[in-house]
Amino acid sequence: MFQVNDVVVYGNHGVCKITDVGALSMSLADKDTIYYTLCPVYQRETLFYAPVDNQKVLIRPLITKEEAERLIENIPNIDSIWITNEKERESLYKSIIKTCDCKELIKIIKTLYQRKESRIQDGKKITSIDERYFRMAEGQLYEELAYALGIEKEAVVSYIAESVQKKK
Repeated sequence: MFQVNDVVVYGNHGVCKITDVGALSMSLADKDTIYYTLCPVYQRETLFYAPVDNQKVLIRPLITKEEAERLIENIPNIDSIWITNEKERESLYKSIIKTCDCKELIKIIKTLYQRKESRIQDGKKITSIDERYFRMAEGQLYEELAYALGIEKEAVVSYIAESVQKKK
């Protein structure tokens, strides 16, 4: 069980700080259920309430700084996902987004970046589905990396680029 002040990844909602653990005083809340009160780190005006025994939305510890650095070092070795069938590809992206797995998010980002470049060369635009999943994967990944590394979310792309460049 997580404790107050723990920082976690809460499904598609990203990096959240647990601000309370206990029963909710709201009239519609089950008084016998213990909830986490989660405050998104990058959207402070929002609160989420998740049952401690929640099985629907993933709640997991944040990766450490060392894990983040190893992940970034390994980006060149992470394969992209190439599925030509649109529906299969979207289904896979959707399932990966739900896992909140950083390595899998990188696979989506690499795939969609390559797909975008290929489409541009063919005189086409990126599809709205690809654009949506690209943004979702980037948002989840960059939030977690920024927090783990202690940098601003906007600095993650340049941090990754510099780290990958150093390795070459």
